[in-house]
Amino acid sequence: MDIENNKKSRRSFIKSSVIAGSLFPFMSTDIYAEMLKSKKVLEPLHVSVFSKHLQFLNYKDMADAAAEIGFNGVDLTVRPKGHVLPERVEMDLPKAMEAIQKVGLATTMITTAVQDASDPTDKKLLETASGLGVKYYRMNWLKYPEGKSIPEAMMQFKKTLTEISHLNRKLNISGCYQNHSGYLAGASIWELWEILKNADHKNMGVQYDIRHAVVEGGMSWKNGLNLIHPHIKILAIKDCVWTKKNGSWIVENVPLGEGMVDFKSYFKMLKEFNIQVPISLHYEYPIGGAEHGASSISTDKQIIFAHMKRDLNKLQQLWQEA
Repeated sequence: MDIENNKKSRRSFIKSSVIAGSLFPFMSTDIYAEMLKSKKVLEPLHVSVFSKHLQFLNYKDMADAAAEIGFNGVDLTVRPKGHVLPERVEMDLPKAMEAIQKVGLATTMITTAVQDASDPTDKKLLETASGLGVKYYRMNWLKYPEGKSIPEAMMQFKKTLTEISHLNRKLNISGCYQNHSGYLAGASIWELWEILKNADHKNMGVQYDIRHAVVEGGMSWKNGLNLIHPHIKILAIKDCVWTKKNGSWIVENVPLGEGMVDFKSYFKMLKEFNIQVPISLHYEYPIGGAEHGASSISTDKQIIFAHMKRDLNKLQQLWQEA
């Protein structure tokens, strides 16, 4: 038993050292030396790549690329136009997960379009995923229906999430609702907190997206995080800026650390709340169509991989510095 523990400790140390060393190009030696001196070097984050941005690759090539770039896992798209189509989940999800696991990566979470606990396709998808060991999934967004007031619609959303949470409990899997800026339900953290009220919180929570939280929350995003943090089960990471184009203000996605997300404050809060959950890293800025989940890209794949590695290293650096 002691020999096995020692082996695990050595593997953990080597892995941490390799990842920490990979940050040198993005971190001054003075900063890193100071962090070592003060013993503030933390365990690197466990990060999965959102497979939407690798949908131009088959399962094997996608898994190989994710491993080569340095990710710990893959957040697999199991939805229409995703890596795995819902109607083929029983046939294709095992194949995709086998390819990912074969290169030593985790298959902790998937992204789906699940939205109805009574829908046969949704139920089969969750049954299959749970049976294969998936622990978390992101569900579809809910839309405000025409002809109903906001309070009336939110009552229905509460019922929907509660029913899904009960199905999750039965299947031993946890669902997550992403806060997505715009007109969808749950864009505001305060909405999301309300519609989650009656759900089984052990099996239904939030995929907290800091990019969307900052767009919607502006200077009060911290209040939203204070409110919703007990329900966070997954983190989605990306960055953006407000910019003016053709006379209109729009949100523009940018490489990590180049936008308006205050990652130092954000990561400090995560540490204070002791939030240790799986992370999905997203790439929504222009990278040859991969940002939109294209099956055919307009740039060399190595350029896309370089962007992915750059943001992954930047994420680890920002976490250490916070």
